[in-house]
Amino acid sequence: MKVIAPYYEILFLPPREQVLALVEAAGRTCYKSEHLISSDSAPEFVRRIVDSGHHSVIEHSSLTVRFVCDRGVTHELVRHRLAAYSQESTRYANYAQDRFGSQITVIKPMFWPEDSEPYRLWEAAMAAAEEAYLALLAGGAKPQEARAVLPNSLKTEIVMTANLREWRHVLNLRSSKAAHPQIRQVSLPLLGELAERLPEFFADLAEKYAKDIADFAQGPAALGGAEPA
Repeated sequence: MKVIAPYYEILFLPPREQVLALVEAAGRTCYKSEHLISSDSAPEFVRRIVDSGHHSVIEHSSLTVRFVCDRGVTHELVRHRLAAYSQESTRYANYAQDRFGSQITVIKPMFWPEDSEPYRLWEAAMAAAEEAYLALLAGGAKPQEARAVLPNSLKTEIVMTANLREWRHVLNLRSSKAAHPQIRQVSLPLLGELAERLPEFFADLAEKYAKDIADFAQGPAALGGAEPA
């Protein structure tokens, strides 16, 4: 059994200049102010669009992210319907195969230190699930049948594509203190990176969660989780 921390990877994000130019061209169509487009007009125009709440304009640009997390987190992500998803399938992935290391991979919970009793109970449950899963496969069960015993902590990969308006909505909800701690583990650093790469679209949200983003860099304890072992 392999235990890993969650993470994300940006798979597709056009250069900032292209995103700004596209959104400006779309937005100025509304006001018929294309004649005001210049080599440096886009950043300020887009900031005004975002500040004014005219967010339908920023739907013209999209972003694709791969999340590596537990299945509980993906259950929350897919509730955001204005997006496209492609997820690792436990129907077809046979974790007994060599390419998976003949083992399951699980996401380490941030809630408990490794030397705590809750963590030991969790680890034992994961090991028992792995043993049952591998035994079912060895006994002739298909992966789609053996997956019945796989845990919520099972590592999965999900690729999510959404327009920038939807990403603002998702990251605003999933970065708040009301969100599940494990989804905040990926949403806060993603928001921080997007604020650096596309500040006109995300800097205001990053400012809203600035302390949480900074705390995340200090480790799980700052987010209400366990210190790393």
